[in-house]
Amino acid sequence: MLDKKLNNIKSPDLSKLKEVIIDHRTKIYVSPDTDIEKAKENYLNRIARRKP
Repeated sequence: MLDKKLNNIKSPDLSKLKEVIIDHRTKIYVSPDTDIEKAKENYLNRIARRKP
């Protein structure tokens, strides 16, 4: 008989990350040494490429 394997996925500890507010309903979390403005720009560029 086969035993079911458990998926052990570790989520990042948000208390160790920096919060970047994109707009009133969107937040992303980045490492503490990341530039906030650059992270926000990268996120917005990635979203803009998805839209047809």
